[in-house]
Amino acid sequence: MADVAIRPALASDAQAVCAIYDFHVAHGTASFDSAGPSAAEWATKIADVTAQGWPFLVAEQGGVVVGYAYATQFRPRAAYARTCENSIYIADSARGQGIGTRLLGALVNAARSCGFEQMIAVIGGGEPASVALHGKCGFVHAGRMRNVGYKFGRRLDTVYMQCDMTGEG
Repeated sequence: MADVAIRPALASDAQAVCAIYDFHVAHGTASFDSAGPSAAEWATKIADVTAQGWPFLVAEQGGVVVGYAYATQFRPRAAYARTCENSIYIADSARGQGIGTRLLGALVNAARSCGFEQMIAVIGGGEPASVALHGKCGFVHAGRMRNVGYKFGRRLDTVYMQCDMTGEG
């Protein structure tokens, strides 16, 4: 994994981000979307997130974007200004190489540097790989909403996990 670099996302990464997300929409339950945003919409998302001063990162391996992660304020109300929600997806071909662990660790550090103190993971379908990744990175189980989604002909839960980035919790 020595050739994996974590860096801020650029508008030019939008097509790769789009392809990674589209795969997960089509084949997984981490996202309850039935269709992903276009590359142009991803470019706008990258611009919007970074304009807020929040992190949007990509993992690059051999010059190819193989994962992305970003953090945004959990809810728009002022009371949530120090709490963010993360989103992280790894290209199917790059899973199981530790890229997610490095990328999520970098995102936690970047979010902390932005002033966030708590990070919430909202894991659609309670996907075991995502739950394991977040647990490995210091997140703890914070709740489960049962049967709130429906995809691929089955009812799905959403798992909430939380990382206290203050070192107090």
